[in-house]
Amino acid sequence: MSAMDFGLAGEGRTGGEIPGGDAPAFSLHLPDAAPIPVLICAPHAGRVYPPALTAAMRDPAFAALRLEDRHVDALAIEVARQTGAGLLIAHAPRAMLDLNRAADDMDWSMVADGAPGQARHSLANRRSRSGLGLVPRRLPVLGEIWKRRLTRAELDARIAGIHRPYHAALGQALETLRDRWGAALLIDLHSMPPLKRRHPDDRTPEFVLGDRFGAACDPALVKTAFAFLAQAGRPAAHNRPYAGGYVLDRHAAPARGLHALQVEVCRTSYLDARLEEPSVRLAGIARLIAGLVRELGAETAALARGGRPALAAE
Repeated sequence: MSAMDFGLAGEGRTGGEIPGGDAPAFSLHLPDAAPIPVLICAPHAGRVYPPALTAAMRDPAFAALRLEDRHVDALAIEVARQTGAGLLIAHAPRAMLDLNRAADDMDWSMVADGAPGQARHSLANRRSRSGLGLVPRRLPVLGEIWKRRLTRAELDARIAGIHRPYHAALGQALETLRDRWGAALLIDLHSMPPLKRRHPDDRTPEFVLGDRFGAACDPALVKTAFAFLAQAGRPAAHNRPYAGGYVLDRHAAPARGLHALQVEVCRTSYLDARLEEPSVRLAGIARLIAGLVRELGAETAALARGGRPALAAE
């Protein structure tokens, strides 16, 4: 996939490889003259399912619908088109490998020939024990996703073909933007199912902004984001229930001018009633997020000019 396939000007590139298929793991577009120091990534946007993967799933359609950030790539592409931000879109599906998890955040009981050193449980694989680790294992209602266990060779191929190149490309793109501008901001774009009302009259958040409880970006960026959404009349929450995951843990380094903010968008805002396909509301939500990205890009540039000086990359 090229940048022109995104409908964006300039050159793009693909990287990685989805095991069992002939598609790249991701596409990256980073304009040489980006007008804002922002990179948008969508790690749960992938919808390329090799035949062997779906054959191993108990209910591929059900699992895909609930694991994917359904059509969030359409939002990301349109926002990048309107703002000139960089763009990194995953094509490998979350069912195959979750790019928002560490490479060792694995439920090793899913692997037929065991873990390195026969490790079973540690802080590194705490999320996998809930069923949503590096390779998701179970979902509410469906239960177990897979008909059989993985082999170590299959898992290693996914890490080598998807996880390593994706995060290497993401890190390099952020460093490039930071070196150009003095600071860079990663918008880690996700979608979420509708949040439950605590009371019948509650207006539930349409957006959740996650900054790892202050560790992932300058507080001025979070303040700007909430002010923008409030002015637009869009309810938003901070860090709960989504504070950000591995993408922010790995790539955010505010002291070096590398900021990151996870943005969760309610799926009812841009999908149809079944939460399966884009609705007519998608264009409006894309314009709204584009406005947010422009504001955050301007604030990031201001931090680079007048804030704490960014340190050189280690």
